[in-house]
Amino acid sequence: MNIHIKNGRVIDPKNKLDAQRDVYIAAGKIAAIGTAPGGFAADRVIDASGLVVVPGLIDLAARLREPGYEYMATLESEMDAAVAGGVTSLACPPDTEPPLDEPGLVEMLKHRARNLNQAHVYPVGALTAALQGQELTEMAELVDAGCVAFSQADAPLTDTRVLMRAMQYAATFGFSVWLRPQDSFLAKNGVAHDGEVATRCGLPAIPVCAETIALATMLSLAQQTGVRLHVCRVSSAAGVEMVRAAKQQGLPVTCDVSMNHVHLSEMDIGFFDPNCHLIPPLRSLRDCAALRAGLLDGTIDAICSNHAPVDDDAKQLPFAEAEPGATGLELLLPLVLKWAQQDQLALADAFAKVTLQSAQILGLDAGHLSVGAAADVCVFDPEAWWKVEPAALKSQGKNTPFNGLELQGKVRYTLVNGQLVYQPNL
Repeated sequence: MNIHIKNGRVIDPKNKLDAQRDVYIAAGKIAAIGTAPGGFAADRVIDASGLVVVPGLIDLAARLREPGYEYMATLESEMDAAVAGGVTSLACPPDTEPPLDEPGLVEMLKHRARNLNQAHVYPVGALTAALQGQELTEMAELVDAGCVAFSQADAPLTDTRVLMRAMQYAATFGFSVWLRPQDSFLAKNGVAHDGEVATRCGLPAIPVCAETIALATMLSLAQQTGVRLHVCRVSSAAGVEMVRAAKQQGLPVTCDVSMNHVHLSEMDIGFFDPNCHLIPPLRSLRDCAALRAGLLDGTIDAICSNHAPVDDDAKQLPFAEAEPGATGLELLLPLVLKWAQQDQLALADAFAKVTLQSAQILGLDAGHLSVGAAADVCVFDPEAWWKVEPAALKSQGKNTPFNGLELQGKVRYTLVNGQLVYQPNL
């Protein structure tokens, strides 16, 4: 199908474009920007007057809950949520049931996602068998099945010898290792940042040193092995500073942050709001400010939703007993806009954190609107306000700290490979 998107404000971080242009799509690719290619006849015209046209968003952490946790969410519900949020590519962590440690499981997930014909799904394979932290998985076979990187998700890997061997294996074949820095012993049973709120509320705490000690180990082993290390969900000022120093030393390290941690702090726990029980925990206002500074100076490469739908029964419990996690696929775009507005950042620079730079971490040629590139496109209304409430979310998980708030920025069209996969009923 040939599609002509006219009169939109086109923002493309890779090509340094932020101007009103027409976009022409043919055979699933970007055919031209600005002037129609010769002989182009549109099967469909989308009038994007007053709207913004950007590359489809790329989310580095979205739990689809399949296989194994279909009572929390299904592939169908979360893929609907993804395209409704303008997300055209997403990486899913390996902590399913069973974990993504066998090629057959990865191939099944890829096949199911492909049949839905919506967003692209890129599985992150388990680093160790069953995420037990003892035996390495067959990484080469998992890559052949479709894995883009390897991770322990939130499962601990306490044996540093196993971790070093995993990094050596990955480095030998050029695979990327994604790790979330948290010392499992220091964080044991903790549910909140070790600060005044946890103390006042009597909540078991997770100190910042749980992050920095684990991060120091990872960075030291990465330096030793030469592996490409991606640090997932950094949450503290000290953690940001360590990543900054590692990058200055020339280590091949990248880093992301959850959008929740860009906007929220421990103060938002309030009166034990279980929607604010997250992994990693919401930290201090100082940490939040350091995360924003890290985004601005390039220390933090990408923002992700850290999408983790949870069923209502598991959330409607006392804070410390509630299942951690928040839904986020449909909130990523408006929260990136909110961050850009608050920090007075150009939209091209803000969207680079959820398009181009996310694609680079995944090793994909995506996240841009270059001629010949796959036509993964998000068209949104930057002025539209909407209220975050269960009825407004397509995700099966309705759990978010932003429930009840009004956010600015609403997706109007999402295209994947040149096919219109989302258009709301206005």
